Amino acid sequence: MFRAAWIRRAIRDPDRTPSMPEWCNMSQGSMTTVFEYLDYRKYLKDVFEERKADDPHLSYRTMAEALGLDGSNFYKILQGRTHLPVRCQSRVLEFLGLSGRPAEYFLLLVAHSRERGARARLEILERARQLHDVARRPLEDRELLFYRDWWVSVVRSLLDVHDGRAIPEEIASSVSPAITPADARAAMELLADLGLIKKTVSGKWKLADAHVTAGGEKKAQAVHAYQRQILQLASESLHRHPKEERDISTLTIPVDENSFQAIAKILRESRRQIQKQAEATSKPTRVMQLAMMLFPVSSPSEVRR
Repeated sequence: MFRAAWIRRAIRDPDRTPSMPEWCNMSQGSMTTVFEYLDYRKYLKDVFEERKADDPHLSYRTMAEALGLDGSNFYKILQGRTHLPVRCQSRVLEFLGLSGRPAEYFLLLVAHSRERGARARLEILERARQLHDVARRPLEDRELLFYRDWWVSVVRSLLDVHDGRAIPEEIASSVSPAITPADARAAMELLADLGLIKKTVSGKWKLADAHVTAGGEKKAQAVHAYQRQILQLASESLHRHPKEERDISTLTIPVDENSFQAIAKILRESRRQIQKQAEATSKPTRVMQLAMMLFPVSSPSEVRR
């Protein structure tokens, strides 16, 4: 079994070494995300090549010196012939611009490459997989019709529940509150037109992308309108559905700015884990809507002394 204490230390306690040169402190920019790699050395090599494209004077030797490594040893690491020393890992994270989940993922890849036990290697990969973000498809301007009516996203998910059978009457009868078969048919036509569902060779339908997202001012307005519909549904659910079929609760708490940011981070991570759980569901039986809310009910005040 591998030991993860050094991983946590590397993230918490950077080496007490001089600051890196300015070229080392570049952000990842357009660089491929670390979550797309299973070999940390391949990722490190790709980052090196990108930095070298920006600075032709960058060499294995100069970068190795910045990371506290011997030039020849650093070259062997990039070639996959040896491993990154533990003492250098914090400096490498700084060079890569990694922190939080990406940093933990990178260090798990390092642990995986070092581990020789097959079972332990699988356990490390599973821990690394849990750190992945779910795949999301960004919506273009014309695709904002997806947010026009709350049941469009429900119809999309119901296709999974109905094993890809796109029968408007069946879909409509499954939606709560009820919609008409015409609404269901229009939603499926919209989803197909937007490429968010695709017909298989067997004639059934499947989701083209597991999750969608949107950005920009117009998109934000569309999402806000959609969210208002969802919050209205949540309110109506108190009367529409029996208690054992829903889980609605509220919590009123005093916070400062630090605790607010910490709680918001917990909610983001919870949402990510819930999405991954849903993604792992092979045979769904129903569609549920989850609204996670954290908002002020008082104005901020000065700290009393």
